[in-house]
Amino acid sequence: MEIDMRLNPSLLALATGAFGIGVTEFAPMGMLPSIATDLRISIPVAGLLVSAYAIGVMVGAPLMTLTTGRMNRRTLLIVLMGVFTLGNLLSALASGYWMLMAARIVTSFNHGAFFGVGSVVAASLVAPDKRAGAVAAMFTGLTIATIGGVPLSTWVGEELGWRVAFAGIAGIGALAMVSLRFALPSLPPSEDVDMRAELGVLTRRPVLSALALTVVGASAMFTVFTYIVPILRAETQASTGFVTAMLVLYGIGLTIGNMVGGKLADRSIERTLVGSFIVLAAVLVAFAGVMHWPTPVAIAILIWGIASFAIVPPLQMRVMEAAREAPNLASAMNIGAFNLGNAIGAALGGGVIGAGWGYPAVSLIGAMMAASALAMLFAFRFGRTAVVTTA
Repeated sequence: MEIDMRLNPSLLALATGAFGIGVTEFAPMGMLPSIATDLRISIPVAGLLVSAYAIGVMVGAPLMTLTTGRMNRRTLLIVLMGVFTLGNLLSALASGYWMLMAARIVTSFNHGAFFGVGSVVAASLVAPDKRAGAVAAMFTGLTIATIGGVPLSTWVGEELGWRVAFAGIAGIGALAMVSLRFALPSLPPSEDVDMRAELGVLTRRPVLSALALTVVGASAMFTVFTYIVPILRAETQASTGFVTAMLVLYGIGLTIGNMVGGKLADRSIERTLVGSFIVLAAVLVAFAGVMHWPTPVAIAILIWGIASFAIVPPLQMRVMEAAREAPNLASAMNIGAFNLGNAIGAALGGGVIGAGWGYPAVSLIGAMMAASALAMLFAFRFGRTAVVTTA
């Protein structure tokens, strides 16, 4: 069944779920100082909540996808948002650090499977030459979350407490469940689901290469973004209003990058990735040098946001094309790969801060990861060319 992407209720429902997941994934980064102060822990220790969530996504992505292969896709997506809602309610009720850590892990279990299955569902609803755009349309919910949801949750966290913010996010989950139920058509699973065959697809070199590229590319973004609030406060001497404005600006950049990345990826996945990684590495180097000045910081953050999410649709499509026989599992694993990159990035940034190297060094490490992703892309391309030539 093919449907128009313009104001499409099905894609809008998927985007609503993506919005909620985006808020709960990114919100703790804006609330790290509040959480750290309330729970009497350091910023790097609070940053481990980001890493734990990311690791939970990695574990949950294959587990939830493989064990639900025979479930109606609409029903599965609703159940996954139910897990999301429960996890955020537990976060709101958390009385200590370890209870919050456990609640974040529960929340994370829906993430990979939702985006993985949702990407396949979105792509299946449109014409073949519009699939990257459809995936980008779903991910628009994630980018809009960074424009409105994350700054709002940061404000709520500071004014009313981080537990209130998590309770509000749970409400978004309930809304997404209702939207999915009434907007998505019934989507029976494929009759020939073979878990062993799907797992076998993941052992192929092109699939593993695509997943590895996602890990390194995502780490470039989250090495810096995890600590964006303390960076702005310490280096730019930013007020709460300026921090909120920069989070909104970053979200605008992500939204632009997501749309541009989706359109360009329908033309060329490889060229879109090359250009995006070059810009991402360059802007993170620049960001390290302009942290003290508000106007250059704002410009850098906007460009950084555009480059960061221009890579998302092509990376997702790259994995789905490399694993056409197992698109649901591969797509979910790619979301897990994004979050492994998130965990690595958060750990790298926290390590740099803990070592006393300073916040500019965090941005430089992020740039190094973007350059590494670019080098990997060229290496994989050279390897494919060599194989074809030899054959």
